Amino acid sequence: MATPINQTFFHPKGQSTCSEHKGRQLDLYCEKCDQLICLTCMLTTHGSHPVCQLSAITPQKKQDIENFIEKTEQNDLVKVGEYITSADILLKDNTSNFEKLSLQLKTQTDKLKHELDLHTTQTLSIYKQMEEDNTRLIQKYKNELEMYDKQLKQQLQDCQVTLQRGSHLDIYDTEIYPSLNFPVKPVLGTTSFTPNTNPHHYLQQALGTVTTSGQTSIDQDRSVSAPDEQGQSSKQQQTGVKGKKAVTSKKLWLETIVMKEWESPCCISSVCPTTDGQVWTCNYLSDTLTLLNREGKVVQEVKHTAVINYISLSPTTHTLWVCDEKKNIMELASGQLTNKFRTKEFPRCICVTASNHIIVGMNKHISKFTTQGQMVLTTMTRRTRKPLLHTLYKMAECPVTHNVTVIDFNDESDSGDGDRHVVVMDADFQELFVYRGDIPSAYKQTPETEDELFNPWCVVYDSVGNLIIGDLSNCRVLLLSGGGEFLRIIYTEPLGAWEVGVDREDVLWVVFEDDNVKLLQYSSV
Repeated sequence: MATPINQTFFHPKGQSTCSEHKGRQLDLYCEKCDQLICLTCMLTTHGSHPVCQLSAITPQKKQDIENFIEKTEQNDLVKVGEYITSADILLKDNTSNFEKLSLQLKTQTDKLKHELDLHTTQTLSIYKQMEEDNTRLIQKYKNELEMYDKQLKQQLQDCQVTLQRGSHLDIYDTEIYPSLNFPVKPVLGTTSFTPNTNPHHYLQQALGTVTTSGQTSIDQDRSVSAPDEQGQSSKQQQTGVKGKKAVTSKKLWLETIVMKEWESPCCISSVCPTTDGQVWTCNYLSDTLTLLNREGKVVQEVKHTAVINYISLSPTTHTLWVCDEKKNIMELASGQLTNKFRTKEFPRCICVTASNHIIVGMNKHISKFTTQGQMVLTTMTRRTRKPLLHTLYKMAECPVTHNVTVIDFNDESDSGDGDRHVVVMDADFQELFVYRGDIPSAYKQTPETEDELFNPWCVVYDSVGNLIIGDLSNCRVLLLSGGGEFLRIIYTEPLGAWEVGVDREDVLWVVFEDDNVKLLQYSSV
């Protein structure tokens, strides 16, 4: 039976006989089918095909082999060798690079450990010195009490002898009440330590920034997703970048954490977080200063004889300063308000600077005073010139640059145009820039939504010099760089932010609508 013409047979490599016709030599070549055949194949299956002797195609095949050898030796092998050399260099560079990075990381870590140990040693030394000072004061107080006790007992004994043996004149001359002065209890040095319950952010900032590229990422998920039809995992599809995983940690890190939230027992229009984790507060309609702890419980109250306008905590002495409706500038010491000086105009707000000067905000200007009331600088201008400021509301000083920021309501009654804004000046009260509430649309949750007019109600700087502004009408807290660059929206809330304060750990204390207090942990990176 003849083999169908559409059925072909291929000889195994190295086999010289035909698989179809046993024993027949494969010494012919079918040009149409491009295969070796025997004589019987030529007479049957390949009868109509052009056929030649195998020896006729050998010269061309030899030339092809020679060309391949020449090309491989001169090009491909040379390139492969170069690639191998390059890979060896990459291996060495890769090892060297990560050894260098590891050394840098360990060096920075050791440096931070050293600085932390040094800071701990210094703080322990302060504790020890305070302990010794307090011990001396307490021992002196105890000695005075014991002396007083001895003298008092002696007086009692003298009185008893007088009653028993004294004459009428002796009895008349005897002092019934002790003439001795009772020892005054000493004021001891106090300190406290509040552990940072969320130090990761600060440790990360102190250690430095790690930037990665390519398929490997510090935050990369270790799980493996099955590839899709195109060979790309489902997680890679979500990123839109082949071979990379979306780094979502930065977005999550920028989320603001509400650490605590409570209703204040008193209305608040001004806050000053203290160095021991508490906060001084006041209300512009009240004559009372209230110290609250982190849970919102009243620790101390200080009554005043007049309504308190505003308060500010000294960054150097950590004492509280107050201005009232009677134009008094006062310092709180040992639980008592002490008058330091008076201003000619009504003090709307105050700010105690790092140089321990008192900046007072008054009608259309601010002035800087010494703690004894001597003016050293002012923005007051001649009446013929347009004033830099109009309706002052609140102030803050930058701890890094010592720039001064003022909220200006810009009321028409103060010759303003009603456009509320924030003015930033340098330490010499020269204007640097004005912020009017501009926010890039990319930072808004709904860019198409029309915002309310910018209504800055509170302002403060954090420890690295970033500016924090509470926008009352738009119910959000904004973060700007010290140079005025918009960084992000820290927090949004259905209630407007009335007041903001930053403690020593850069925890943000925000008062929403009088008495709703939230402690916020935020990030600026």
